[in-house]
Amino acid sequence: MSAHCQVTGRKPGFGKSVSHSHKRNSRRWNPNIQHRTYHLPSEGRRITLTVSAKGIKTIDRDGIEAVVARLRARGEKI
Repeated sequence: MSAHCQVTGRKPGFGKSVSHSHKRNSRRWNPNIQHRTYHLPSEGRRITLTVSAKGIKTIDRDGIEAVVARLRARGEKI
């Protein structure tokens, strides 16, 4: 399972962590990815999405129907 949000497209960021002695080590910043199940009233079924915390807020703001329409327009299978 990749750390990738289906709604916002957020994915891990990469960079270096720098210690006090200025040693540099590779690290990765993962987004807050969660699995959420939503009910689609127009189709009478439930869908499970992999979304970030910001994606959940977007769904709350715009509605699940609008978000699913955007995902399908982008070519994602739901």
